[in-house]
Amino acid sequence: MVKVTVGNNLDRKDVIVDASSTLRSVLEEAGIDYTNGSMHLDGCALMPGDLDKTLAAFNVTERCFLLNVVKADNGAA
Repeated sequence: MVKVTVGNNLDRKDVIVDASSTLRSVLEEAGIDYTNGSMHLDGCALMPGDLDKTLAAFNVTERCFLLNVVKADNGAA
């Protein structure tokens, strides 16, 4: 079992999942919208197609962070 800290800029929670779970399934089960930002696994940006890979495919065996980071534009138009 793997302890995953999953979330976004505002909300994070810990979930326990099997290493054979895909990143997408972990996000969906936690109710995290992954469509409006960049996805990161332990600080590294994920590439297209990575969400359908398992935690084991990324050699995650104990603990990781799976975060959706939304960049906000702070400049005024």
